[in-house]
Amino acid sequence: CTSVRHALSAERNGVDAVSIDGFECAGHPGEDDVPGLVLIPLATRALRIPVVASGGIADGRGMAAALALGAEGVNMGTRFCATVEAPIHEQIKQALVRASERDTQLIFRSLHNTGRVLKNAVSDEVVATERRPGGCVFADIQPLVAGARGRAALLSGEVDAGLVWAGQVVGLIDDIPTCDALLQRMVAQCRESLGRAAAWAAADGAHAHESQVPHAH
Repeated sequence: CTSVRHALSAERNGVDAVSIDGFECAGHPGEDDVPGLVLIPLATRALRIPVVASGGIADGRGMAAALALGAEGVNMGTRFCATVEAPIHEQIKQALVRASERDTQLIFRSLHNTGRVLKNAVSDEVVATERRPGGCVFADIQPLVAGARGRAALLSGEVDAGLVWAGQVVGLIDDIPTCDALLQRMVAQCRESLGRAAAWAAADGAHAHESQVPHAH
């Protein structure tokens, strides 16, 4: 879900858990443009069922933040595309590594079906078509965004051959590890981040206690 209202509807319909996707995510982030740092705590406050945080998470720091915001876990899509085991071409993986957080693009905005993809020649053409005077209908861009064309790009390694779905998290990706190495690193970094936060909170609490203790004169 990309909004609290949709998540509440899913809960009423009996789902066991929801994935909450912030605006940073790849794919379809919805039309409200609410980033995860706001959306995740809103959802965990409103829902009784478990929430899994999605969008903008690539390392243990993001995982620690999601847990601190009330999520039960995290989803990652773009980060797992840049792993040894991902069944896509090495050149696509390298494109994800090279990309910065500014190298994604929103398409289908004019059609109210927003999608976030890696910025390339195809996404540029889609956006240009949407922005032309009078706009466009889906049929005008359908040949550009066809799923078969995107799959061919992923397998051939031709980054500009079709849409490559990717989130802003590409800015945090700088290597192509195995999935095992990625998860081991994430867990260690998450524990380190949570431990550092806990140590800071403990030190702050001790300082507050000391300030309340009367001093003898």
